[in-house]
Amino acid sequence: MYKVLLVDDEIFVRKGLRNLIDWETLGYDICDEAGNGQEAIEKIELLKPDLVIADIRMPVLDGLELIRKITEEGVYSPTFIIVSGYHDFQYAQRALRYGVHDYILKPIDEAELESTLKTLSGTLGLKKLTTIAGDSLVTDSIVETLVQGQFSEADNGALCAALQMPEFSSFDYVLAELHAGTQSTQSAGTEWQTKELAAAAQSVSANPNSKIPVYEQASGLFGLLIDRQSFLSPELGIESSYNSLHAAIARSSGRLVTLYIGNTVERLQEMCISYRSANEAMSYKYAEHGSSVIYANQVQGTPLYYFDVDSELYGRLLERLEENNAELYEQDIELLFRQFVKKRFAPNAVANTITRFVIGIINIIRKMEGDEKGLSKLPFIMNWQSSYSRLQDLKGLFTDFLREAAVYLAELRNEQSKGGIERIKKYIEANYTENISLKSIAGKFYMNSVYLGQLFRKTYGIYFNDFLLQIRIGEAKKLLRQTDFRIYEIAEKVGFQNADYFVTQFEKLEKVTPTDYRNKLLGKK
Repeated sequence: MYKVLLVDDEIFVRKGLRNLIDWETLGYDICDEAGNGQEAIEKIELLKPDLVIADIRMPVLDGLELIRKITEEGVYSPTFIIVSGYHDFQYAQRALRYGVHDYILKPIDEAELESTLKTLSGTLGLKKLTTIAGDSLVTDSIVETLVQGQFSEADNGALCAALQMPEFSSFDYVLAELHAGTQSTQSAGTEWQTKELAAAAQSVSANPNSKIPVYEQASGLFGLLIDRQSFLSPELGIESSYNSLHAAIARSSGRLVTLYIGNTVERLQEMCISYRSANEAMSYKYAEHGSSVIYANQVQGTPLYYFDVDSELYGRLLERLEENNAELYEQDIELLFRQFVKKRFAPNAVANTITRFVIGIINIIRKMEGDEKGLSKLPFIMNWQSSYSRLQDLKGLFTDFLREAAVYLAELRNEQSKGGIERIKKYIEANYTENISLKSIAGKFYMNSVYLGQLFRKTYGIYFNDFLLQIRIGEAKKLLRQTDFRIYEIAEKVGFQNADYFVTQFEKLEKVTPTDYRNKLLGKK
């Protein structure tokens, strides 16, 4: 928030100004009021406001005299906006001579005041920053003002002076992404700061004495403002110069690095265009897998894949994970990461795919009454993007997570099998008349069908389908003995959808047809 001091000898004017607009929304806070120029001087020295809005005609000390004293004699000099009901051009001339930002006539127009304050915001921010020379935080904030385009044409000179760069040249915004690598090195190099990066860049500059502003855009992500005319070596050329910059940063930081080179602009104030293109180039980090320097003008417009991985691969990998078949699910991991490169996945698409797998595994664990918090790799895979991992680093982390999850699922199955298989057997005995199968029962009890079949045979010494057939045929024999139901009726009652299939299975098990079995009981040939 920028502090504002209101100066007017009429209290109702000051109160009116307070209520005229939403100051807070515009980024301003009215810190106090003064009734004349002399009182204002005292409060300016005490409160150090960023902006003073003062009337021209006031008792004791008028507005113009207030500005003159502060400008010429004061240690602290805020920005001034003059407000007056006197439409006198001479006042405006004198006010401008003292460096007043704007001159507004009463009655004050709400829209005009808001527009003036919005325009002034960038200038105030820059003024605040340039008062603290040499602080890296100041450089960060100035560069942020530049790349976000939050300044007016009048601020160009101040920006160039603060950054010690010319207004006209050939400029590139270069984004340097420092990769953490693995979990063990995620905290390594966190003390490496912008000044070290600037030193590394200047060591390979054609003009080592030229200043290269560096901006910490995010953790592990730095922006450099490159003036091609002073940085690039005519002998090396563009690509060789940026390859040298890449090597210098990697060597100095001790970390793997990827550079994204924004489109070249001719004016420093257009750096926001190069900034946007460099950040857009970062969207190709996986599509251009293996490239350590990516140029925006070479990748812009080339297609990226923004969708999810195909459902077949997703389902198969999870199934093999449940089966704890490491050889097969690791083959699918290889295929998945090859798809990321071959199909040119965008970072968001990669993130969505990894998230989908993680959620799928968590859901399986919860269905088996487990707790995913027991997975030590879960926090790392949930926050992998914060480390700016390369694709191969992500692959290693994802594989480790799946291996741990597979072991945990196997442990849960072993715990479930102790009492779970008996419940499944009782369910089959109670529901054999329904259209049940190994797959449907596995789904009902949240188990893998292959594993359930193996567990059933291991526990009861018989295959699932043979056990189900024995129950159905046994019940069919009882109905043949105790009722006069027709053969197709009995088939339906014991769970067969087709009477001919029932007869075939009955004969296969009992060595006689259902009719012969009944006739034998009746003493008929």
